[in-house]
Amino acid sequence: MSMDIDAAARLFAELGNRTRLDVLLLLIKAGPEGLSIGDIQAELDIPLSTLSFHLRGLSGTGLIEQEKQGRSVICRPNFTAMNEAMQFLKRECCVGVAPKARRGQAA
Repeated sequence: MSMDIDAAARLFAELGNRTRLDVLLLLIKAGPEGLSIGDIQAELDIPLSTLSFHLRGLSGTGLIEQEKQGRSVICRPNFTAMNEAMQFLKRECCVGVAPKARRGQAA
């Protein structure tokens, strides 16, 4: 499924925050196994309420997935969503853009 511009804007807006980017990078380093919320909090040394806020944003755009395992919540990077975001950026690569001055001129 191809990402539309509104979904891409929301996704990239989430990554425009340093804490959310730190969380996502940490989860990418952890790989598909992910990390518990407690492990993320300990690694990044941020308050739980702040972390919960940022995890909601990342989860809402699909950049991370969360799974309850017993008393823990495991967070994992969603590599499919990240790949779709990269494809969104790359699909316009090198298609060419006529300089504005030439767009209105007849050949």
